[in-house]
Amino acid sequence: MLQSSSIATPLTSWAGLRAHWRNDVLSGFLVFLVALPLCLGIAMASGFPPMSGIITAIIGGVLVSRINGSYMTINGPAAGLIVVIFDAVQALGQGDAVAGFRYTLAAIAVAGLLQVLLGLFKAGRLSAFFPSAVVHGMLAAIGIIIMTKQIHILLGVKPEATTLIGALAEIPHSIVAMNPEVTIIGVSGLVILMVWSLIRWPILKMMPAPLLVVLVGVALAWYFDLDHAPQYRVDVPDNFMAGFHGPDFGKIATAEFWLAVLTIWLIGSLESLLSAAAVDRLDPYKRHSNLNRDLTAVGAGNFISGMIGGLPMIAEIVRSSANINNGAKTGWANFFHGLFLLIFVALFPQLIREIPLSALAALLVFTGFKLASPREFAKILAVGVDHLVVFVVTIIGAVAVDLLVGVFLGIAVELLIHICRGLKLRQAFATAYQLRATDPDTLHIEVSGAAVFSNVIALKSLLADLPGGKTLFFDLTEAELIDHTVMEFIHHFAEEYNGAGGRCQIVGLDGHHRYSRHHLAARRKMSRS
Repeated sequence: MLQSSSIATPLTSWAGLRAHWRNDVLSGFLVFLVALPLCLGIAMASGFPPMSGIITAIIGGVLVSRINGSYMTINGPAAGLIVVIFDAVQALGQGDAVAGFRYTLAAIAVAGLLQVLLGLFKAGRLSAFFPSAVVHGMLAAIGIIIMTKQIHILLGVKPEATTLIGALAEIPHSIVAMNPEVTIIGVSGLVILMVWSLIRWPILKMMPAPLLVVLVGVALAWYFDLDHAPQYRVDVPDNFMAGFHGPDFGKIATAEFWLAVLTIWLIGSLESLLSAAAVDRLDPYKRHSNLNRDLTAVGAGNFISGMIGGLPMIAEIVRSSANINNGAKTGWANFFHGLFLLIFVALFPQLIREIPLSALAALLVFTGFKLASPREFAKILAVGVDHLVVFVVTIIGAVAVDLLVGVFLGIAVELLIHICRGLKLRQAFATAYQLRATDPDTLHIEVSGAAVFSNVIALKSLLADLPGGKTLFFDLTEAELIDHTVMEFIHHFAEEYNGAGGRCQIVGLDGHHRYSRHHLAARRKMSRS
């Protein structure tokens, strides 16, 4: 069993390194194998040089892992930010990809500073403000956009369309005009990923699926003799230092620059906070991240990344899950994953140039599909039709305009639904609750009025400061309206509190009408006859 004394904090974890270095080195190496192709693919899909993704992961591992507030997260570039960065490059560059790249680096650096301020002002709990359906809708929209853009690369075709809708409409043409050899490589990668997701044999699972996709892609590229077609391969410099680039702050006074900053800052912070919280629930040792400190560290990493040519980073959920499954014990696994990346790209850049772009596109298409799969739509519908409406509106707004528009549209529709259900505007941003102790070990939290996504932050702050090991009664008898986001939050809080040795019971829901059969569906208090 892992001893708590050896994992005191990420900053003072030298005892953890001495005790668990074998586990963390092994997990760091296995995560490195997963991260390498994903970093390359995410960078290229974002309109950045391939080395940018590697630079980000190196900073996230070697530096951020030493100052962050989490134990098991892996920091690096994420598919969820592809759309944000690509749009920034296009908007700021106005047709000049190199200029757009350097302007976007400046936006990343400024967004990183804003993230540092968020963490220092302890704003990590602001993630609670976003409705669950909006967050899932944003991720699904990102998945749709990734698939739309990457399918063309998988087929070996460069689309003529300059808009997302145009690229979507052009998919049939790309299928007709596909390059057969390139398509075989990409489709083979998709088949491997689908088959690997169904395999349950632990010995086979030790081989990371992304690495297998790359190895098969390299073998097929050699068989098809794609050496004479460099446009279908990853292009990285021989000298690792040549991959570093400085930002250009020349557009800092323009509206489009600050729109890019705001989008990177908001979406990146939200994704990182949600991912870190999700990883905590996967941690077998039930440790809890300091989200404010984690956000500060990620912000510092993003500032450095933007200043030297990297993408923005977040606490990445897929690689973090792999880290846990590989048996990592402390934050040193994140450090070693970054160190292995640094060693590999510094010594073996020629191996990276053997990777076909269609293999990386397969990884991203599969990632996009998981974000926007029919199963996700079914999960949302199970919570309630209202939940599905907000989810779909968010997707439409994000795909048709941009991510921020989609997010704000989703929030507006969610509020409108609550108003139709009786939410008073004065209740929208203030929760009425009372904390009372019936004895030294028993606490009652009584919520009245409305408990919805827009006013849950105060309640979340209260619960974060409660002592452990008590008996808690979460009394919702007088709550007039409770939405799914709050129900989900209370449910997770009760699970974590009980798992930490306390006792938390949710009471007072019998007098409420439930808007679907889902146990976490929105509820409204029934009138007394």
